[in-house]
Amino acid sequence: MHRTNTPQPRTLGDHSWRDRAACRSTPYHQVDPELFFPEPDEIDRIRAAKALCAQCPVRRVCLDAALENGDSAGIRGGMTEEEREPLHRKLEHRFDYGRVNEVLAGRDIHLTKAERRAVARAAYQAELPASRLAWLLKISEEHAGKLYRRTRREIRNRAVEQQEKAEKTPRNRPHTLKNPTAKLPGRDDLGTAA
Repeated sequence: MHRTNTPQPRTLGDHSWRDRAACRSTPYHQVDPELFFPEPDEIDRIRAAKALCAQCPVRRVCLDAALENGDSAGIRGGMTEEEREPLHRKLEHRFDYGRVNEVLAGRDIHLTKAERRAVARAAYQAELPASRLAWLLKISEEHAGKLYRRTRREIRNRAVEQQEKAEKTPRNRPHTLKNPTAKLPGRDDLGTAA
């Protein structure tokens, strides 16, 4: 089985990824940090910074850290400030099943609101106790209980909506009539084949 080399999300408070960053200066590889803070019209510096980012093994983690920490200055994760701006605005709606699964496996990582709701739903469906959900999300057991009650309501409401929709949908009708009072042609009305 072929495994992809997708980076794991960083855990809360973990900055060790910076040690593997291509932009990290070492005695053998000097990098000017100012390269990553060019003016908008400094196209050559932007290209040079992005070229370094393109070969970075932790580029995705760097981008996630910039978004999660609200870092809007400079080139981070291979993107300029202007390129990251829409991502900053949409961050709370970001949804990544990988991140949800990592939390369910017990890792402490940053989650968006949508991802936190998915963790609560998955934990509820797996019948995990509220105390376990509280531990996973770093919340109180009381709050975990509220999340479970909300999840239960959402599941119930969705089931009711689907049942109502199914009852409204006509079954075993090959077509829909524009005029419901019109008579369908009978076998004798169709004539004979030529």
